[in-house]
Amino acid sequence: MIILIIEDEKKLSDILKTVLKSERYSVDVAYTGKDGLDKAMKNKYSLILLDIMLPLKDGFTVCKELREHQIHTPIIMLTARGSVDDRVTGLDTGADDYLVKPFGMNELFARIRAVLRRRKTTDSDIVKIANLVMDKKKHEVTRAGKVVALTPKEYKLLDTLLTHPGEAINRRTLIDNAWGPDFVEANNELNVHIKYLRSKIDGDMGKAKHKPLIHTIRGVGFVLKE
Repeated sequence: MIILIIEDEKKLSDILKTVLKSERYSVDVAYTGKDGLDKAMKNKYSLILLDIMLPLKDGFTVCKELREHQIHTPIIMLTARGSVDDRVTGLDTGADDYLVKPFGMNELFARIRAVLRRRKTTDSDIVKIANLVMDKKKHEVTRAGKVVALTPKEYKLLDTLLTHPGEAINRRTLIDNAWGPDFVEANNELNVHIKYLRSKIDGDMGKAKHKPLIHTIRGVGFVLKE
C-alpha cells in the first residue's frame, strides 16, 4: 500500500514518512502542488495526504484537478486552516476527509483506516477480464476456472494492471506498487516478473493455451487487455 504525501513543510513530511513507514506503508513525497499533481496523475496510490497551502498549486486545486481527471484515490487534507468554510471547500472539491494541524498520529492513523475502509466497501472484490478473474477477498486468481498460483509480487503487478484494464501502466507505477517507491531496479526485475506472470496466466510456464492478455507498450510499460 503506497501513500503519497504532498506537503511543503519538510520537517513534517519527514516525520509523516518515518511514522507511516514504521506502520509498513510505502511512502512517496512531493513538496509542491504541481509535483504532487504530476505524481498522482502518473502513479497509482492507495491514499493521498494533501496539504492546502502549497507552492505552485494549492491543495484545493490539486484535489479538484485529480477528480476532474477521474482519479478517485482517497484524499485526506492536512492543513492549519481549520475554518468551517475551508473544510467545506475541501470536501466539495473531492477530499474524503479533513485533518487540522497540529494532529496526533493516532488520530491520523484512525482517519486513514476509516477512509480506506469506506473506499473498500465501494470497490468490487471480484475483478475480471476475459476468463481471468481476481477475487481480492480470497486473494485468489483463476483463469478459465483454474487457480493460478502467483507470488506476492506477481499478484501486486496483476492487481495494478487489472485495476486499469486497457490502460498503459508505466514501469515506475508497476515497480512502486510491487516493490515500493524506494526500490531501484538493477537487474531488470520488472521484466523478469512480468515474463513469469505472463507464463502463468496465459499457460503452463511457456506453453500458451489462452489468449495473451498482458501486452508490452514500448517506451511506456504494459497494458492488460483482450
